[in-house]
Amino acid sequence: MVKEVNKIRDWVFKKVHTSNLVYNTCWEDPRCDRELLSFDSSSDIVMITSAGCNALDYLMDNPNSINCIDMNPRQNALLQLKLKSFQHTSYKDLFKLFGEGVHKDIKGVYQNKLRPNLPEFAKEYWDQNLNFFNGKGPRKTFYHYGTSGTFAWIANKYLKAQKDLYKTIRKLFEADSLEEQNKLYYQIEDSLMNKMVEWLLNRHITMCLLGVPRSQQELFVEKYDRGALGFIQECLRNVFTKLPISENYFWKLYMDGHYTKDCCPNYLKAENFEDYQNKVQKIQTHNNTISGFLKENPGQYSHFILLDHQDWLASNDIPALREEWELILANSRPGTRILLRSAAAEVDFFPDFVLDALEFETELTAKTHKLDRVGTYASVYMGIVK
Repeated sequence: MVKEVNKIRDWVFKKVHTSNLVYNTCWEDPRCDRELLSFDSSSDIVMITSAGCNALDYLMDNPNSINCIDMNPRQNALLQLKLKSFQHTSYKDLFKLFGEGVHKDIKGVYQNKLRPNLPEFAKEYWDQNLNFFNGKGPRKTFYHYGTSGTFAWIANKYLKAQKDLYKTIRKLFEADSLEEQNKLYYQIEDSLMNKMVEWLLNRHITMCLLGVPRSQQELFVEKYDRGALGFIQECLRNVFTKLPISENYFWKLYMDGHYTKDCCPNYLKAENFEDYQNKVQKIQTHNNTISGFLKENPGQYSHFILLDHQDWLASNDIPALREEWELILANSRPGTRILLRSAAAEVDFFPDFVLDALEFETELTAKTHKLDRVGTYASVYMGIVK
């Protein structure tokens, strides 16, 4: 019976992830990545696309190349739209699209400037979903579309319906000191983490919307009495009581549905626009798996950013996990840095040959993990090829 239920849950997760844009923004802090990975002009990066924000952020360090890989072509379609916005529109258009999440003339900009330059798979997607940016209907911003964006929109509706709670949350996001943040956060924590929210967050479909597979959900249940809510509570305490909210564009985006010009990713800052116009051609997208990409594009890459997808492989496809590591190591140079995150506090799925081939850096990794402005992973690992 348990196996049958798990099969259904895995099918639901796969259906959500292969039929929708899941991530409309990245939920990994690139400031931490860049400190850990030490990119330079000789860096050749292989990474999972997600929403493409972090690939763009890595351009600040002027790497030689960035290959973005994703099994979900919709994620690459999003990154392609961002790349073409740099190459064929103005900063004003770029910020309206991806800063404000709304462009009143989206049809004109798309048809005249963006669509003619997009690859075919991206044209097919945006031809059908351009309404994400028109500001019409109940969802007023691009950042309330996609599965994670839909969750953010629903959460906003729920919070706004509780006027006193929402008023305190707004004060929290406007706080100008850690002392004030602490005071305000602990005023609202019990209201935020109530029984109804606990029930909702521990539902499989909710976690699917957030991109969390069954294997990671089970890790939450094993460690925390309140399951996913216990994990999220621990994350929020760190983010909102130990790190300044004024520079946290991740959580502000999910609260407001848009960035501001003084609190946004590097790729949306006006002073970086011209530099990005000259660099975005370094990014290439591939609709593939990491293993599939490496089979088709062998090389000596300097960096691999794997996000948390190996949690799923470890629970569902050990042969694929081993094959991916074999291909990563075969396509690495001495000193190659490999970054991955996990919902587990401690990863135990590395094959023995990986442990033999890598030296894991722990001091800087632990330091940056505490400074992560997103705070939604239990652990971070950086292995360096010996």
